[in-house]
Amino acid sequence: MSSNDDPAAGCPVDHKTREAWLAQARAQNSNVTSNPHNSPIPAAAPAPSHPQTQSPVQASCDSSSLDQSTASPAPTSTSILSQLHLGTDREVSTIPRALPSLPPTASPPPTNTRPANSERDTGADKKTGNWIYPSEQMFFDAMRRKAYDPSAPDMRTIVPIHNAVNERAWHEIKGWEAGHGSEACGGPKLASFSGLSTSLTPRARWKSLMGYQAPFDRHDWIVDRCGTKVEYVIDFYAGRDEKKEGKALNFYLDVRPKLNSFEGVKMRFLKFWGF
Repeated sequence: MSSNDDPAAGCPVDHKTREAWLAQARAQNSNVTSNPHNSPIPAAAPAPSHPQTQSPVQASCDSSSLDQSTASPAPTSTSILSQLHLGTDREVSTIPRALPSLPPTASPPPTNTRPANSERDTGADKKTGNWIYPSEQMFFDAMRRKAYDPSAPDMRTIVPIHNAVNERAWHEIKGWEAGHGSEACGGPKLASFSGLSTSLTPRARWKSLMGYQAPFDRHDWIVDRCGTKVEYVIDFYAGRDEKKEGKALNFYLDVRPKLNSFEGVKMRFLKFWGF
């Protein structure tokens, strides 16, 4: 099976993101927090101190190849050695998934075709309708296939942080979406996401030129607002250890609508003026 066909291969935590998480998690296990001002920190912030082999492959995180069934796929040849040490349980997120709907007159698609986003199954968690996070085993296998050098014990740290950071991102998006009409259909839903940690947003690039630390990751999320697609961009920053109890693990997220549509420009304008 090629990595392109593998349901977990589309979203490994890449080298840069993994090291940003582990550098702080090793200092103290704590809860993920976010900076209320969404401002970057000076470049003098502590850098990751646990180098690993970095893949020459530019690995992106993309919803187009993620398996949304609750069961983890069968172990491959790359995962046999870790099978006794890594969990296969998958956590259901609180993030509702937007699924494509057929027009009333349309015929259902053939059973042998793949659903939207090239998913391998019918979509979200059957009970909640939400996105499902990968298991420890899936993360490890995906990183191996992307030619990273993962450590099996690190997966117990990486997976909970990955899930908590994404939950925080969704919380921020819901704050942006409040009052813009999604309440009429049960709230916003996440249609798809993609990311590439090496691709800086214009804001992040400008702040880097000003001497601030660059984000360790960047995601682009498409939100479904009652049928209207709204694109968001998220810059993930690692914060300083503030030497406060319970805050050694400190990340903050700069979440905002993209300026590639009238709706995004309008939302940013209204936010700037306090509406």
